[in-house]
Amino acid sequence: MKKITENTILAEILKNPEAEKILVKYNLPCLGCPLAQYEMKSLKIGQVCKMYNIDIEKLLKELNGVFKK
Repeated sequence: MKKITENTILAEILKNPEAEKILVKYNLPCLGCPLAQYEMKSLKIGQVCKMYNIDIEKLLKELNGVFKK
């Protein structure tokens, strides 16, 4: 996967199990919610971080570290 940015769709990030663990660590809500599964196909990680006041720069750094492996 190319570099993750604020515009990367959440569903793309969740294809990597290690990335999902990072999102859980940041208390990203509703990862297991069936209704949210539909939204994940269109939500960008930047939008989610703004909604839940998550430090996007710190999160992107960790996520991109996982995808470089």
